[in-house]
Amino acid sequence: MTTDGEGSSRIGVWRRKLGDAFDGLSHGIRTESSLQIQFVFAMVVLVVAGTLAIEPWRWAVLLICIAFVITAEYFNSAIEQLVRSLNPGHKPEIAKALHLAAGAVLFASLLAVVIGIVVLGVPLKHSLGR
Repeated sequence: MTTDGEGSSRIGVWRRKLGDAFDGLSHGIRTESSLQIQFVFAMVVLVVAGTLAIEPWRWAVLLICIAFVITAEYFNSAIEQLVRSLNPGHKPEIAKALHLAAGAVLFASLLAVVIGIVVLGVPLKHSLGR
């Protein structure tokens, strides 16, 4: 069996990496209120979409938007944790980096809302009988 030079199999290394990734997903859901809120909004969108019985392309667009926003939130949370651990004090230049990361999440979220309105607007209008 091929090893990575430390006596571990490549499969074992990838299992550990996958375990770390799942640990990160789990940690984010348990500890980050912003991620929890994003997941709640995602569930609401999915329930509405399921109720409307939308076309597959609409599902794809919604899922891409949800994935984009939640991914942005995970990156933002990771940056926040890194900054908190490396620099517990307040420095304006570091605050700017945190603001940029938060701005990325806000931008992704606002764009997802607009796309959600476009994608769900017509089916919602039809279901309401207008």
